[in-house]
Amino acid sequence: MSSALFTTMSAFTLGTTGLMLHRMHFLSALLCLEGMMLVMFIAISVWATQMSTGYHFLVPMLLLTMSACEASTGLALMVATTRTHGTDHLKNLNLLQC
Repeated sequence: MSSALFTTMSAFTLGTTGLMLHRMHFLSALLCLEGMMLVMFIAISVWATQMSTGYHFLVPMLLLTMSACEASTGLALMVATTRTHGTDHLKNLNLLQC
């Protein structure tokens, strides 16, 4: 296993572990998701560079765009829940309540 693959896999696993274990605040969950998306961006960029395809710029930029959209949507949801519930604790959120 190459060192780049090991580093990428361990960073993604660390983000997943952080998402599973540290779910007290909504912001910490969003940061773990953003870290996982950045690891995927770096992995796809390295892969596209190593393959030397003609589209080595298109796929990473598409992923980075989707990551920015995910981050903005998550922050908008965090602001909305903080305004309605008064806190960003995930324990206080009830998904069955409208």
